[in-house]
Amino acid sequence: MSDAEPTGELAGRRALIHVGGSVAAIKAGDVITLLRRRGVETRVAMTASATHFITPLSLRSLSGHAVVTDLFAEARGRRPGGRTAAVVEGAGGGIAAGPEAGHGMEHLELSAWAEVQVAVAASANLIARIALGLADDAVTTTALACRAPLVIAPAMETAMWEHPATRGHVQTLRDRGAMFVGPVAGRLASGHEGMGRMAEPAEIVEAVAALLGGRASTGPGGAEESPIPELPSGLLGTSGGSGG
Repeated sequence: MSDAEPTGELAGRRALIHVGGSVAAIKAGDVITLLRRRGVETRVAMTASATHFITPLSLRSLSGHAVVTDLFAEARGRRPGGRTAAVVEGAGGGIAAGPEAGHGMEHLELSAWAEVQVAVAASANLIARIALGLADDAVTTTALACRAPLVIAPAMETAMWEHPATRGHVQTLRDRGAMFVGPVAGRLASGHEGMGRMAEPAEIVEAVAALLGGRASTGPGGAEESPIPELPSGLLGTSGGSGG
């Protein structure tokens, strides 16, 4: 994608995309592309499982920024004497550190930079870890450190979505102010029909745009922002029942 100055109605706004380990991760690129068309600057953090469905290189190309998949890549990239290895994106998606690479604090930089967080292809596992405040990978560590509003687009099989544990974690996150977009009923990765399919990328982007449109733009770590507006009810899942 071109590095030209964004010209959309949300030019200069900043969205941090968290990509979870669901098959729907392959749609993360569509979310990024649609946001960038509207002028939103995007950066990406991925779980290890997400890299099995879409490569960090693909999302780096679409977002225009390096993708964070491993907070400890630099430590493993060091040579004896403290020198760093060259930057290499391996088959597993990790980026070994070089002189221009991060310093293990990428999660703090991203969390301060973001105006909104968007968890795409959020699996039951990812939702649970965020709800519990775990910080055991690039995504959950960044999410825990970030104070920007959180939009979550779940994607999982019906039985997992309807499980009481998942419903409890969803309610915990709702109570903290997280906004859920979907899931919706449809064909799932298993081939079955049911609730749990991720909302379409365009719906996710509309939710993010509605949120950003009601917030004053600030620099990373900047001044207080205006209150978050209510999103259109059709974009959000419900807190009761299995329809989420």
